[in-house]
Amino acid sequence: MYVVATAGHVDHGKSTLIRALTGMEPDRWAEERRRGLTIDLGFAWTELRPGMTVAFVDVPGHERFVPNMLAGVGSVPAVLFVVAADEGWMPQSAEHLAALHALGVRHGLCAIARSDLADPEPARRQAVAELARTSLGEVEAVAVSASTGDGMAELRAALERLLARLPDPEHEEPVRFWVDRSFTIRGSGTVVTGTLTAGRLRVGDELEVASLGHTAHVRGLQSLGRPVTEAPAVARVAVNLRGVERHDLRRGDALLTPERFHSSDVVDVRVHGDPVASLPRSAMLHIGSAAVSVRVRSLGADTARLTLAHALPLRIGDRGLLRNPGEHHVSGGVTVLDVAPPELARRGAAVTRAEVLADLDGRADEHSELRRRGIVRQRDLQRMGVTPTIAPVRDDWLVDDQLWAKLRERLPRLVAGWRREHSLEPGPPVDVVRRALRLPERSLVQALVAPPLAVRGGRVVHADQTADLPSPVVRAVEQLRVELTASPFDAPGRDRLAELGLGPRELAAAERAGVLVRIADYVVLLPGSIQDAATALGDLPQPFTVSQARQTLGTTRRVAVPLLELLDRRGFTRRLPDDRRQVLARAARE
Repeated sequence: MYVVATAGHVDHGKSTLIRALTGMEPDRWAEERRRGLTIDLGFAWTELRPGMTVAFVDVPGHERFVPNMLAGVGSVPAVLFVVAADEGWMPQSAEHLAALHALGVRHGLCAIARSDLADPEPARRQAVAELARTSLGEVEAVAVSASTGDGMAELRAALERLLARLPDPEHEEPVRFWVDRSFTIRGSGTVVTGTLTAGRLRVGDELEVASLGHTAHVRGLQSLGRPVTEAPAVARVAVNLRGVERHDLRRGDALLTPERFHSSDVVDVRVHGDPVASLPRSAMLHIGSAAVSVRVRSLGADTARLTLAHALPLRIGDRGLLRNPGEHHVSGGVTVLDVAPPELARRGAAVTRAEVLADLDGRADEHSELRRRGIVRQRDLQRMGVTPTIAPVRDDWLVDDQLWAKLRERLPRLVAGWRREHSLEPGPPVDVVRRALRLPERSLVQALVAPPLAVRGGRVVHADQTADLPSPVVRAVEQLRVELTASPFDAPGRDRLAELGLGPRELAAAERAGVLVRIADYVVLLPGSIQDAATALGDLPQPFTVSQARQTLGTTRRVAVPLLELLDRRGFTRRLPDDRRQVLARAARE
């Protein structure tokens, strides 16, 4: 299937022409048929030849309904531009053409309608000239009369030639289905319609509803009025949804392949049209079938930051249109350059940002994005529209190779500087390194560490590093060793430790160095005393009480209680329900 939108001035015969081509009534509402005026989007289709079916999105031409027109053309790859022979080029012709140019539509055909009422040549010459100055370029123009049938065969043949030139649809791309209608069918529930421009929809698919933050399931599909189990792009599709109410959805919502699009309420764009400095502070952004008010902040000569009233699922390279509704004026097209731009909080940030944007072209280039962002998750880059090919450094984290090299160069200096300032510490904690290097996760520190550095005990240290205690701590530990050798379980109190110069930091350093064992706050023993305690307690009648253990070890409850708890944790003893303990056989043998 191919999908083509109509465009042109009000009452130039767009709907009449579609009716003559398809035999269907594109105007859905009685109000439209009564007034002879298309108000909302209409849909009709026909088979030009076997295997070539074209669906038309018939848009309103009246200036009051331009937003409806933009909803119709925003996601359609080609246009049938209609100009009446008896009226020629008109104001709404110009506005519709400006919108098509702003959206970057490149494929089109011109129909000079009502050619039975006037010589079509003057209207044809002007229309072709106007179209040639836009993204549509040189287009074929066909004079036609829906009432007499003259030129209809030529128009169908020209449509065939147009459709044959359209690019092949991207069937393997993720789905972003812009909703242009939402309604309820009795017995079926919520139904939405739209143009599927990429990917495939299947019955049973789970789709993310962009505006709601949760998913819905495809209960059924229709295309060209017939039920289908699968709809490949490009196609007009009606989607019956389960898990969402009709009033939850509106024109401009989108159904998405889950976790494949970035929801953005701030984007940086390149503007094609009016000078950025002349843009109004508030405008309407039209993209897909969505229309959202935006605040415009000028950055460079042709770049701006748009702050959206509500988030949309956008990707790098998306095309949209800025319109000043108060003046019925198309300000220009926009190309999305960045869907997750940095904040502009510092003085001069806007100028710097404009310089960065000047080099971007709206193509989702992996190396360019990574160079600017430095560190980014692979899945986040994919949601922006980038296809990742670079291998992650850890999990799904991608890091620019130049930045990674600089971080590797900084790390040894950071570790050495930490040790100079913290002589009792073997190296900085992993989280300290993470913050210093501005890494988003601890796992990236581990990925960054390479010989001769290593991660031990939650710190970054030199792999061949041995205990290196300051001289005062060494002397204090030696004095403590002498005292504990005489009475292994008579641990000195806090005051004695203070006299020796062993505060919390010094004790922690001695414990890391393996020269002391801390069994409680300010309760330390020599390393071998743990096994000695298990051996001594193994000689007691089993089980034994805390009091019996205290007497056997020649110590106080201050030491005995935490020592027994340590022996429990290490598997030397087992605590019984009556609070007595039993030495395990393995511990007794050791």
